[in-house]
Order: sequence, then structure tokens, then C-alpha cells
Amino acid sequence: MTYTYVYVLDTMADWELGHVTAELGSGQYFKKRGEAFPVRTVGISKERIVTKGGVTIVPDLTVDELTHDQAAVLLLPGADTWREVRHKPVLELTRDWLARGITVGAICAATAALAAEGLLNDRPHTSNSLEYLKQFGGDYRGADYYRNEKIVRDGSLITTSAAGGLLLAREVLEALGVFSEKTLAAWYDYYRTGEVTHYYLLLESMAEPGPSQDPQTS
Repeated sequence: MTYTYVYVLDTMADWELGHVTAELGSGQYFKKRGEAFPVRTVGISKERIVTKGGVTIVPDLTVDELTHDQAAVLLLPGADTWREVRHKPVLELTRDWLARGITVGAICAATAALAAEGLLNDRPHTSNSLEYLKQFGGDYRGADYYRNEKIVRDGSLITTSAAGGLLLAREVLEALGVFSEKTLAAWYDYYRTGEVTHYYLLLESMAEPGPSQDPQTS
């Protein structure tokens, strides 16, 4: 089984990962019918955390229980508590997984945590702003690689701002190759605009034969 791993920590921004976890966990629009990447929450411990919105989450796993061979993606949400030293193990894990080519999606304050760890010093990235990253301090020396864009994908790392939840979902889905091109375009346009025409296009794209429905050739 391949999983979507979501790091959870106190004050995490509930809303930032809603689109991407819903699609990866359900697999409802995957081009390979019946496939999904179940969501597993990961904490520094198995103590419950409370999100920014007041939702209580008890982590499924701890960081030291993770193995890269079952990872589809690691998602790092924004939170007010990223400065706490106790989160260093997940940053070290992120360094290792990026080196292995595993997709990592970081949004809002998670990008600042990566920057402070020195993980953005030599690769294109974005965040809430360059000034925001500099305020975090730490080992950040990547200003020359900062891109004033809504979202940046560099290899297996995807970074975006606090307002980039939908964009993050699109980039992760594209990076993992789980949607067809037509499905991804229609899905994104529907949630971006709310126009029902795009929803019909989304349904039409799913009516086309997927890999598991291809007729056998003699």
C-alpha cells in the first residue's frame, strides 16, 4: 500500500490541505480506477494535536515509524508552532526523502521551516514572501532562488503560500500522475471558478476508459 503522509502539529492550518488529501485519500478521480493513496497522519509523538480551527487529531504514526518505501507524498501544512525545536526530526526526514525523489508539498509556515533548516538554499522555491522567510532566520541563504510566484515545483519539492491550497493540490496530483490531463484540467478549473461547465467536463473525463478498463487485445 502507498500512503499520503500528512505531518500534523498544534495550530496547523486545517484548510490548507483539504483539496489534496480529499483527492489522494479517496481516489475518486484517479485515472486508474479503484486506486487511492490513503491518508495517514504523522506526529512527533502520538499525543493529540489541536488544529487552528480547533479540530483534535490523534496521529496515526510517529515520524520515526515512517518508511520511504510506502510513501506517495509527504505534506507539510502551515502552523504557528513550526519554530519549536521538537519538529526537527520531520525536517531531517524531509531532507532524506527529497534526496530519494519522494514528492514533498510544503505550504505557508512549513516553507519557512524548510528554509530555516537550509533546505531551500540551493533550489527554486516560494512562500508567503521573501521577507517572511528571512524573518524565520536559521540557516536560510536561498534568497537568490526565491521566486515571486504563487507556486513553485523544483524536482520533488513543491512550495506555495498560505493562499495556495488549491494550487498545491493541482501540483501534487500532477507530480504523482494520478489524474489524466483532461481530468486534472477540469477538476482545477471547476474548483477555481465554480462554473458548472467544468464539472460536466470532469464527469465526461471520467467516463472515458481508464487503464483498468482498456479492452484486451487479442
